[in-house]
Amino acid sequence: MSEELTASLSALLGEEGLIALAENFGGRRLYVPGDIQSDHPIFKALGEERARKLTNLYSPAMIRVPLARTIRARHYRAQGDSNGEIATKLGMTETGVDKIFDRMDNPPDKGSAQLSFQI
Repeated sequence: MSEELTASLSALLGEEGLIALAENFGGRRLYVPGDIQSDHPIFKALGEERARKLTNLYSPAMIRVPLARTIRARHYRAQGDSNGEIATKLGMTETGVDKIFDRMDNPPDKGSAQLSFQI
């Protein structure tokens, strides 16, 4: 189910939106209200357009926001972050980050700005 939700959220919000959602709410149950105002944490994290998309599809409901570690690791590596920096951002060890990249078919080079969605 988590992979399906991750794919659905990525399709809905785009990869950048999914990353913002995971950075702000990853690993938590999140109530998506029927109407999101500009002072709501979801609105602040995603911006108006993405917050409205999330609301239109998922409200009123609770969603379990994925950690999206693989997607985020790829994104951070493409930005030029070291494995140590990525580990800190993902709340895991450098060894864990190494394993994420070892499992990837085509890991990005550091600073390559290569983004592609993979579960």
